[in-house]
Amino acid sequence: MSEQELPLFTEDEQPPYLIGKVSAVFFHNPTNFYQVVLIKVSETSFEWHEDEIVVTGSFGELKEEETYQFFGKLVTHPKYGMQFQATNYQLNKPTTTAGLVAYLSGDNFKGIGKRTAEKIVAELGTDAIDKILADSSVLAPLGLPATKIQALVDTLTANNGLDQIIIGLNGYGFGSQLAYTIYERYQQDTLKVITENPYQLVYDIAGVGFKKADNIALQQGLAADAPERIQAAILQVITELTQAEGDTYTTAQPLLNGSLKLLQESRNVAIDPDKVAQQFIELANQGKLVGDEDRIYLRSLYRAEWQIAEHLYRLENDEDAITYPGRDLDKEIRRLEKLFGMSYGDSQVTTIKEAMTHRVFLLTGGPGTGKTTIINAIVSLFAELNGLSLDPKDYKDQDKTFPVLLAAPTGRAAKRMSEVTDIPASTIHRLLGLTGRESSPDVATKDLEGGLLIIDEMSMVDTYLFKMLIRAVPSSMQVVLVGDKDQLPSVGPGQVFHDLLSSHVLPGHELTEIYRQDGESSIIPLAHAIKEGQLPADFNQNKVDRSFIACNAYQVESVIQQVVTKAKTKGFTAQDIQVLAPMYRGAAGIDRLNVEVQQILNPPKSAKTKAIEFRNQTFRIGDKVLHLVNSPEQNVFNGDIGEIVSIQLAKDKGNEDRADKMTIRFDATEVTYGRTDWAKITLAFCTSIHKAQGSEFKLVILPMVHQYQRMLQRNLLYTAVTRAEKLLILIGEKQAFIDSVQHESVNRKTTLMQRVQATFAPDEQPAKIEDKPATYAKSTDDKAPTATTSVEVTTAEQPADFILTTALITQGKIDPLIGMKGIKPRDFVTANK
Repeated sequence: MSEQELPLFTEDEQPPYLIGKVSAVFFHNPTNFYQVVLIKVSETSFEWHEDEIVVTGSFGELKEEETYQFFGKLVTHPKYGMQFQATNYQLNKPTTTAGLVAYLSGDNFKGIGKRTAEKIVAELGTDAIDKILADSSVLAPLGLPATKIQALVDTLTANNGLDQIIIGLNGYGFGSQLAYTIYERYQQDTLKVITENPYQLVYDIAGVGFKKADNIALQQGLAADAPERIQAAILQVITELTQAEGDTYTTAQPLLNGSLKLLQESRNVAIDPDKVAQQFIELANQGKLVGDEDRIYLRSLYRAEWQIAEHLYRLENDEDAITYPGRDLDKEIRRLEKLFGMSYGDSQVTTIKEAMTHRVFLLTGGPGTGKTTIINAIVSLFAELNGLSLDPKDYKDQDKTFPVLLAAPTGRAAKRMSEVTDIPASTIHRLLGLTGRESSPDVATKDLEGGLLIIDEMSMVDTYLFKMLIRAVPSSMQVVLVGDKDQLPSVGPGQVFHDLLSSHVLPGHELTEIYRQDGESSIIPLAHAIKEGQLPADFNQNKVDRSFIACNAYQVESVIQQVVTKAKTKGFTAQDIQVLAPMYRGAAGIDRLNVEVQQILNPPKSAKTKAIEFRNQTFRIGDKVLHLVNSPEQNVFNGDIGEIVSIQLAKDKGNEDRADKMTIRFDATEVTYGRTDWAKITLAFCTSIHKAQGSEFKLVILPMVHQYQRMLQRNLLYTAVTRAEKLLILIGEKQAFIDSVQHESVNRKTTLMQRVQATFAPDEQPAKIEDKPATYAKSTDDKAPTATTSVEVTTAEQPADFILTTALITQGKIDPLIGMKGIKPRDFVTANK
């Protein structure tokens, strides 16, 4: 059966349909295939007494005055009444000889008259169109001119190409947005890829999981123990394990058990564990998994750790030592003290000098220890020592590169950097030119230009992002990485900043002395006490900038209602107040608290207040919302908080699109969101502590109760407390706070520290890699399969010989610069001049 002949439905299950001509296209979203069209009805399988009907759905290139058959159901739209919601469609090709002759001799087919059309139908029959599309050589016996044949094929292809792809995707149950994403990736090969290996979607398309691809494979008759099915399950499970735990590797048993469980749940067919173990080895042979001792890595994460280590080595060692002939750094620093009207401590002076004389420098410290002060000093001193201006106006000429690059993982953190330094800052994604649609960690980024790069909030940067960042840094650039090692690690795999500090091979300094006390401030001492694993003796006592209100989980909502109401009467705005909570569900969860705080800070002004309902949330003008993904093309990033400034409903006068939409103002831009974009946002009156990382708020309200038991960890509490800029209200059970500070989170399973040590000091024994207990290997599901099969995937052991190959370099077995000690890239340029 050809791709053009994909069956839509069997006779027994054929849904309601209608046939008619396209009269007008009311709405077409250019970012997906969703359209709203007006159809002049010629036939229906249901009662319809009007000449026209509005049809919605995912369509390709519908042509006006072309006849189509739509399959789906009648629905009642709350604003527009009865509509036909199409789940699929097809071009209504003629099925009779007379109809096909009339179709081929119509206006769409230039140069094909009635006589030629009759010849074609007489030769090929009523399925002539499918035969021509499958193989145009069937027209050869007719003796038609080559130009006429090509014009006929081109027209038929144009009429059927994209439509057939969308029809096929609809048939597989993909929605408008996902269908568009799949088509963007594979273009004309879309149906071919899905037919040959539906599991390829799991690897290439975010949002397509194993079970969806497996359902397609089942329709195609692929066996339950087919190698490609087992491989897809293994790769999905290892990806989920690394994402869920933040690890960069796993071990055989949890991966084997997880793969067996996924395979069985998807089809309810038992799989032999030995067959799964065999595919571990096959994936290693294909280079998709890497085994190193008892550790199993996704190849991309394995390579990323080594590449980070190698690029750091390149930066720290490939260039000559940084010196400033004729300049006394101590005198320059004293000049800065006069300029800024401050006095640096001995530790700060040492830190500034070390940062100025190394290619890579690590700076860590808690709140109030002077990280911002050091950043300002480094930026100013760098400009002074290199005779550079920091005024952006001096770099309007495109040939001039701004010498200092400042960046952070989130838009809000980047904005804070810019505010304290008075020079531009951006997100790391924007700095690298990433568009947010990349599915591969090996995506190309633009090379950075400038002399100094400072990255703030490094604890939030994961392995993949840091690999892309450090790869883009030229050897001539100095790099300062700044962060708080005690904050939450990145959402993605790895604990990059922690591992770099723990390696002890890169120059760095931890600031411990508290410089910023803000008079009687008690928030900073509280944060440092939490970091040390204790609550201060005065935790229960109300302070000028913080207080504690005892209550249980079911009282949290009421207490927060009272606190927020009082804060509002004192002049605090929705942007000033931020409720933070560890979990989404439950009486004291984010979902419930968001609704409660919204009712206080932005209640509906009347029964006619414009509102949009989406996923159990109500959005109104003035609402505070959180952006959930990176959208660099719109200059909006994961964690950015904005405000809804306008809502346009489909029924509003002047709304030509006839679609609901809302406009949200963020710090740097305004973005309009159509319905297909609403999944990117959520209410932000209460957010998770993870999403608040990199931000500060005037007033933070923090509930902590035993309902959050599995989230009660020291770094979570520490991160939440350090989000408060002026005031901190702690709510809940004191024992929950005590449990948090006593529960030090277990380090993630990573090997970046050892990779860095091995790269910088290959002759020394690297630190032992200690695995934390693989708690996720123990299933709580009695029905989940367990495996006792022994699995060894060892592809990273010492090589039998030392012939340099790409594989050996990638796996870290051979240094690609062996025998080239002391030789630098510029030496080759000099030698070849």
